[in-house]
Order: sequence, then C-alpha cells, then structure tokens
Amino acid sequence: MSENAVSENVNIEEIFGSKVFTLGKMKERLPESVYEEIRNVMQHGGELSRKSADVVAGAMKDWAVENGATHFTHWFHPLTGITAEKHDAFVTHPDNMGRMIMEFSGKELIKGEPDASSFPSGGLRATFEARGYTVWDITSPAFLKEDATGVILCIPTAFCSYTGEALDKKTPLLRSMEAVSEQALRIVRLFGDTKATKVTPSVGPEQEYFLVDRAKYLRRPDMVFAGRTLFGAPAYKGQEMDDHYFGAIRERVGAFMKDLNLELWKLGVTAKTQHNEVAPSQHELAPIYETANIAVDHNQIIMETMKKVAERRGLHCLLNEKPYKGVNGSGKHNNWSLTTDTGVNLLDPGYTPEANVQFLLVLACILKAVDEHADLLRQSAGNVGNEHRLGADEAPPAIISVFLGEQLEDVVRQLIETGAADHSIHGGKLKTGVSTLSDIEKDATDRNRTSPFAFTGNKFEFRMVGSSDSIADANTAINTIVAEAFCDAADVIEKSDNFELAVHDLIKEYLTDHARIIFSGDGYSENWVKEAEKRGLPNIRSMVDAASALTTEKSVKLFERFGIYTKVELESREEIVYETYSKSINIEANAMTGMARKLYIPAVVRYEKTLAETINAVREAGGDISAMSEILSEIGTELSAVLKATEELEKITADAKAMPYGKDQSVCYRDKVVPAMAALRAPVDKLETLVDKRAWPVPTYEDLMFEV
Repeated sequence: MSENAVSENVNIEEIFGSKVFTLGKMKERLPESVYEEIRNVMQHGGELSRKSADVVAGAMKDWAVENGATHFTHWFHPLTGITAEKHDAFVTHPDNMGRMIMEFSGKELIKGEPDASSFPSGGLRATFEARGYTVWDITSPAFLKEDATGVILCIPTAFCSYTGEALDKKTPLLRSMEAVSEQALRIVRLFGDTKATKVTPSVGPEQEYFLVDRAKYLRRPDMVFAGRTLFGAPAYKGQEMDDHYFGAIRERVGAFMKDLNLELWKLGVTAKTQHNEVAPSQHELAPIYETANIAVDHNQIIMETMKKVAERRGLHCLLNEKPYKGVNGSGKHNNWSLTTDTGVNLLDPGYTPEANVQFLLVLACILKAVDEHADLLRQSAGNVGNEHRLGADEAPPAIISVFLGEQLEDVVRQLIETGAADHSIHGGKLKTGVSTLSDIEKDATDRNRTSPFAFTGNKFEFRMVGSSDSIADANTAINTIVAEAFCDAADVIEKSDNFELAVHDLIKEYLTDHARIIFSGDGYSENWVKEAEKRGLPNIRSMVDAASALTTEKSVKLFERFGIYTKVELESREEIVYETYSKSINIEANAMTGMARKLYIPAVVRYEKTLAETINAVREAGGDISAMSEILSEIGTELSAVLKATEELEKITADAKAMPYGKDQSVCYRDKVVPAMAALRAPVDKLETLVDKRAWPVPTYEDLMFEV
C-alpha cells in the first residue's frame, strides 16, 4: 500500500473494542460468579479475592495470547504527564520436557513493581529509594498495544511509592471521583433520589493538534527537542482568511485521519468528530463522553496513537500548545458533567431551569467552587506550552470566569434580586427565510469561545487545558472543588428543619456571594482585565506564579479534607512544576544557541560571501551595486546582533542553570532567559526575510504549514 493510500473499508461495529478486554469479553470467558464479583467491585469498590484474581488473569492472558501478545505491562501515568510501561513476558521456567509455559497470575495482574526513583517526585523519593508499586485500576479496561516491539497487554494502573504517596496522576483522580460521588449523592438524596448509588464525572476532551511533514520536521532541531519552532518568520499567509477552519481536508491528512480512527476504534476509543482547526495544518479530534478516569486513559491513547499513525504516514504530530508563532495554538477543551448511575445528568437544567431546584443548587455550588478556587483551576492548566497560549487572544484568558448564557444568567439575576425565579428565556424559532429550509428550534443561549469555564447546555467546558497535557490534573481539581461545595451545602441543608427554605436561602446566598465569577463578554478585551481586577478575580499569567496555589493553607485543607492529596504530595507537585519549567526553558535556550551557532550563523556567512562576490563582479562590470551593498550591510548588522544575542543567552542560561531547582530558579528562567531568547529570535527571523531561501538552513513556516 502506498504512503498516501487510504485503508480498506472495514466494519466498524466488528472492529470496535477488538483490542480491549471489555466487560463483554469478561462475561464470555469468566465463570458467572467471578464476573459478578468483578462487576460488584467496579461499581461499589472492594477487592477481588485472590482466587478470582487468578481466574481473571488467566482469562486475560489467554485472550491476549490468542491475539498475538507475548508480554504484559502495567500502564501508568507518572508525573511526567505522559504514560510509562515496563514489559514482562508471559513466559516462565520451562517444564521438565523443555517446553515453555505461558503464565500470568492474579498477583501479577493486581500489583507491579517498577523503579520509582527515576520519575519526577518533587522530593518524595530520593534517588536511592527505588521501590514503587503499580496497582490495577479495575474500572479501566486492559487493552492490546501493537508496535515494533510486538503485541503488549496493557493493564491500566495507579502508581504509588513504597511509603504510600501518589507518584502519578491517576491515583488523585480516582480519589477525587469517589469524593465528588459521595458528596453529590448527599445532594440527590436530599431531593428524594433513593435509587442512585453513584454519581460519576463524565469527560469529553477535544484534542487539537498540528501535522507537519516528518522529513521537514527532522530538519528543525527546535521542533525535535522543544516540540515547537523557536525561530521562524511569518508565512506570507496565515489564518487571516479563515479558510482553513472546517475547510476541505487534504488527501494526505484525510488518509491519516482514517487510519487514526480505525486504530482508536479498535482500542475502544469513541473517536467521533474530526475537522480542520483555525490555523494552517491544525486539526481536531473529539471523542464521545466517558467516565473521567477512562477519558483520561483514552486521551493518552489518542495522543500516543496520533504520533504513531503520523509517523507511518511520513508525518509528525505536534501536540505542543504553540508550535508556530503568529497563528493559533492548540488546546484541549475539557467537557465535564455529573451523572447518576440511574442516568440523571445533574447539569441538565431541563426546559424550565427556574423550577429545577436541584439543578439550581448544583449550579450555585459549582459557581461557589470555581470562585473560591479559581487559582487551583488556573494551576491545573499550567504547562510550559500554555505559557504562550493562555491570555494571548486565541484561548481563554488567564482570568477564570464562568459563562452561563442568557437563559441562566437571567434566572440567576431573578434569584439574586427577588429570591425567586418565575420564568426563563427560551430560544424560539430560527427562521432562515428560505422556503425549502426548515425553521429550527434555537438554543436558549449563544456560546462564548473566550470563556475559560463555560456552561454549554448540560455540561461545563473547561477550555484552558493545553493540547499536550494530561487532563487528569484539571479533572482532579474540578471534582475536588465541587465535592467541597456539595459537602458544605449538604451540611447546612441536612441540619435544617425546613428543607425548602434552607435550599432556597442557600441558592440565593451562593449566587449572591459568587456572582462576580459570572462573565459573558469578550474575555480577550483589556476592559475585562480591568473589570476582573475590580471584581477581585485573580489574573495569574504564568504557571510559575500559579504553582503556589497548590500549597496555600486553603488548598491543603481542601485536598486533605477529602483525602485527595496530603500536604507532602502537594508540596512535591509544586516543586515538580518549578523543575519542569526550568528544565524545559533550559532545553529551549540550548536549542536556540546551538541552532544559531551551527546553522544560522554559518549559513548567513556563506550567503554573505556569495553576495560579496556578486557585488565585486557587478562592480567590475560597471554595474550599480548600491542596492546589493545596502542588503549586505543590513545582513551584516543583523548577523552581529545574532552573535551578540547568542553570547548573552548562553551566559544568562548558564547562570540560571547553576541555581538550585526551585521557584527562584524558574523565576530566573522566566524573567531573564525567556526575554534573552526573544532577543535572539528577532534578528534571526529578520535574516530569514533577507537571505535567499535556497541558502536558508531549515524549512520555513510556509514549508512546514502549507506543504503537508
């Protein structure tokens, strides 16, 4: 099959989940009693008996081996933000006849022991303290991963240290899911729901990404080492014509998307929507909503599969939030909702939200949670790539606010002003004015793409998460702050002798106290920055400044109250933020100085020589050399600026690197190294516009974005 050929047609219903050890496969392969025990643990918690664990492990191994697997791995989410795996073969000692036996025990299924010393721990573990444990997440299905190493059985797990601290992103997420479920159940019980036994946070993360020709990518050291372009003059055309968004998908990209969908469907990932995004060579994939921990696992699978499929197609998938200066970067809109196990979405307002008291209480609690913990939400979306995106008029501002839309804002206004709401705005009919087109029912409200936390019908869309980041931190934060608000509300209402009055008063109190967080205007405008300051809303522009939100007295109290993080775990994560930022900027600075010395300066010097020789030849022939001399002089001036800026960046970077890891070092990188990087970029980008393209040593923006 040629590189650009599309895959053969397949039956999606047949292949979906074919590489996943689903509940359906468990039911087929397990004794009924073991299957029911598995279902019970999934729904209500507890531990599998050792005997049942052995049976499950045997069935899982048999299924995996039938599908070509030779190894298994505990697949986990360390604090690197990506996934990790250590492969072990199913083989055991040969029997006395010399035959190899394939075995997999319940103990191996439930617990693994990877080295915990070489992952980020923020001081939780010393280098010599190596023991860590992975523990099977029974609620997330095992799956088969196939690549050059063969077929590997991947078992989703949590990861903790020998002393019990969480060393991953999955463990706190699972803790937060239990916390919000427990507190949400208290709310629904107050409203008479006795059937629900669990409330599950559901998540649908929209994944944005860029594609670039792999051969061109490999000629850009900045993209290889930093994941983004650190140099580059603007292309002649960017996104200003708005012609890429939802435009026709190029053949090569379409072939990639088709292969990607097939791979994801086999892995049980419900890839549903695909389209071109705003910037040239930018695209998006959106799945159907899933339970939060499975959504986190699947989003990691999506990112890994994107890179793998792209490479097969001679492409490279860029997940960095800002791979190109001057065009929109990529995010990951995190759509979050809460649903009971009886099918009730707590964020569904119904046709008459003004009369849906349970919904109004849930809404008031969420507004309280977001207002009181805006700093934590901002921190949960902090990563190095997002530094170039948040607040840059292409993504939500760094100021946290909530968009409710006209309908709910009107209901909130009535409740605050009069204590009661007796009506709500409805969308009505949209008349197209064309006889052959149907009139359609309008939604009750418009949408606001500049809002970081927007209500969109029956869910909240947290739009700040970066495209390369795990969504685990954001959902852990959302679950926990909402659990606290539910808990506070339930504490008040459960003690009251008058349920209706207590609920009424609490809704009005929460809405009145936290109305400042509601904003429906243009989040990109300077007026909003000023207005937010008047309202007392935090404007945390950098992840370096946001990191301390993890360890405030308020945050420690919050997370310890619900058993999500200990103070020590929070302190470690703050340290990891500083360390990650410093290391990332150090890599970028080194890439820039290396490219300047090894690529740009030599290339420009060679071009100067060619231009000088041409000038001498034209002079000898009696021609006018004034224009060429002017160009040569301008190139010389910019080249001198490059050399000076390179030397300065090298010095400043060395000084920053010599500092001990921590906040002071990361502040130094942000306030001194980053500006020095910008000072080096400016003359290099100027030279790109002066030097013959054939002499330029790396692919340009037009090469990268328009030749995919």
